Amino acid sequence: MSVSTAFQAFASEAPAHHAAWMTAVGSLAAASALDERTDELAYVAVLAASGMHSGLPFHVQRLRELGATRDEVVSAVLVGLPAVGHQVVAALAAYDA
Repeated sequence: MSVSTAFQAFASEAPAHHAAWMTAVGSLAAASALDERTDELAYVAVLAASGMHSGLPFHVQRLRELGATRDEVVSAVLVGLPAVGHQVVAALAAYDA
């Protein structure tokens, strides 16, 4: 599964920080009451709402692997529409990446 160029650079240019970050991410996932699929849907909603579109292809692919439908992913992207408007609409293009 491919990650963004920026995240690849983070891993190669700052491996110790990357390792620490991934440990934190794993710990946060383990502490969550959400199942992985629901967590990924929520994460896609946050990425779209915050404008961090470079991470969407990786997480959309993971959602495909977890059995999420296109409609579920689109709905997750659009959760933030009332709060942040057009920024989430621009994220819809990532589904086909």
